[in-house]
Amino acid sequence: MRAVIEAAGVAAGLDLAADHLDRLSRYVELVAAWSDRLRLTGARSREDVARVLVARGFDVLSLLPHAGLLADLGSGAGVPGILIAVLCPGTRVALVEAARRKAGFLEIAVRELALKNADVIATRAELLGRSSAHRERYDAVTARAVADLRVLLEYAVPLLRVGGVALFPKGAAVARQLEGAQAALRVLGGVAELRPSSVSPDAAIILVHKVGPTPADYPRRPGAASRYPIA
Repeated sequence: MRAVIEAAGVAAGLDLAADHLDRLSRYVELVAAWSDRLRLTGARSREDVARVLVARGFDVLSLLPHAGLLADLGSGAGVPGILIAVLCPGTRVALVEAARRKAGFLEIAVRELALKNADVIATRAELLGRSSAHRERYDAVTARAVADLRVLLEYAVPLLRVGGVALFPKGAAVARQLEGAQAALRVLGGVAELRPSSVSPDAAIILVHKVGPTPADYPRRPGAASRYPIA
C-alpha cells in the first residue's frame, strides 16, 4: 500500500516526505475500515483504495495555488480534500459534505490524521454559496464525481473569489460536458480549459478560472441546479 502511494507521488511529480506517507497510509486504512458501512468507495483492498483514491487525488495538486482557502465539495471519502490538507499545510481546506454519516467519517479522519488545517462542513453546497461567510471567499474549489458539469459549476463558482480556480477531474466524456456547459460558465462568471490527467489517458481535468462576479441569483435553492441546469 505504501509503495503504491509512493509510486503515485513520483508519477505526479510529488516529493512525499516520510510524514506524508505515514499520514496517507493511515488515511487509506481509515477508508478501508469504514468503506463497507458508508459506501465510501468500490475499491476493496487497501492497495486498491490507494490506487483508486490517493493516486487519482494527486492529479489536481500541481494545478492548485500553494496556499489560501480551498473548498472540496461532496468530499465523501475525502478526495482530494484530505490529500490536499496533508500535502499543503499552507492551505485551509473545507471538506463540504451534506451526507451526515460521511461527514462523520471526515471528522474522524481529520482527527486521526491531526489535520489542523482542515474543517468539516456538513451542509449542501448551494447553502454554502449563499452564505456571506463563504460566498466568493475561496481561492480554489475541488470536486470529484459530484454531478454533471453544468450543475457542478453552479455549486462551485459562487464560492470562488474573482481570480480563483476550480478543478474537476472528469472521465472520457469530458469534452462534451465542457461544450454543454458554456452557457453556465458565461452566466456564473467563469472560463474553462482542459488539462490532461497524469494518471489516466482517458481522463482530463476541467480547470475553471473565475473572471467576474457571480450574479446574486446563483446558486439557486437546493435541488434547482440539478433539475433545471443553466442552458
